[in-house]
Amino acid sequence: MMETPIHSLSDLFRQLGLDDDPMAMDGFVAVHRPLSDRVLLADAPFWDASQARLLREELAKDGDWAGVVDHLNSLLRA
Repeated sequence: MMETPIHSLSDLFRQLGLDDDPMAMDGFVAVHRPLSDRVLLADAPFWDASQARLLREELAKDGDWAGVVDHLNSLLRA
């Protein structure tokens, strides 16, 4: 049985200081996709320093946010 994620994609967008409206999130992904497989998510050129740090820290912790960060990563590579 899969656990329900604690945080949603819109929660992550808010944490990153981005608009969490569904259309805005879809637009963000559309504009920045496809992200090269050679670029780590946190190293993508469209993040500012604090956004990149948040993404790195949450993935390193492998905690509550890691799943939704991974989801964003997969959306940007699709």
